[in-house]
Amino acid sequence: MFVRAIEDVSRFTKPIHSIMRLYPSNHVMPGSATLFFVNDKGVAITCRHVAEHILQAEQINQQYLLFSQKRFRLKNDEHYNNNLKDIETEFNFRDNSIVQMKQSFLGCFDKITSLDCHMHPSQDLAILVFKGFTKTLYQGYARFKSDDNDIRQGKQLCRLGFPFPEFNNFKYNYKTDEIEWTKEGNPWSPSFPIEGIVTRMLAPNGKIVGIEMSSPGLRGQSGGPLFDHEGVIYGMQSSTKHLHLGFDLVDYEIPFGSEVKKVSNSPFLHVGQCVHVSVIKDFLRMHQVEFFED
Repeated sequence: MFVRAIEDVSRFTKPIHSIMRLYPSNHVMPGSATLFFVNDKGVAITCRHVAEHILQAEQINQQYLLFSQKRFRLKNDEHYNNNLKDIETEFNFRDNSIVQMKQSFLGCFDKITSLDCHMHPSQDLAILVFKGFTKTLYQGYARFKSDDNDIRQGKQLCRLGFPFPEFNNFKYNYKTDEIEWTKEGNPWSPSFPIEGIVTRMLAPNGKIVGIEMSSPGLRGQSGGPLFDHEGVIYGMQSSTKHLHLGFDLVDYEIPFGSEVKKVSNSPFLHVGQCVHVSVIKDFLRMHQVEFFED
């Protein structure tokens, strides 16, 4: 049902790859998110929480650089361990604190020199304005649903994004004490669609701002488009809510081979929450961003 739509939407829906390092380990952790383009001028949208991570990366990296410089001065100090703890406290570094982070925007441009972000004041939505490119690598752009009221319970829709990251073109450089992208390894992760039906409208203050879906949005799909079988955009994946079903089992006996085992279980229904298309279009208009409707 969504074969052609996924092919069309994939042309302007791209992954955001991220790598991060947790203190004090040298282990590099990969992560992913999604963005999609709304015109041919290098303007995309994603979730506000994704954009916040992008903006925080430089500050995080600068903090670790200052920390490293202070730590280096302690190299031959006989009270190294105690003084190191003082510096860790000064910079608020604890076990598993994020100390380095980098992002890569795959399949978007030949190069970029800067990025402007506009954060929605109340919804999980952000506009990304890329600058400094000479060539776009994405093709086409989103076509948003023109009739905002024609979104009803039972409508079958699909989301596309980049969960389950498989890329491994990164490493920790012991000489520079930096995490970095490499030319070796796999730079790509496959996209992953997931369909569902509209279950409810999200209107916490009486005004519809979101769409709830019967299936979860997956980690890495944040910022990905919600679309119909024609590829028309109805919203953007934002988060997943966990609804307790009330079918709890405690020490429930089940046959297991020749034995009987006791199991306990608290089941939840995981529903996706998407930013409504009307919110997206209003925010684009506010920032005078060109977009297209269908």
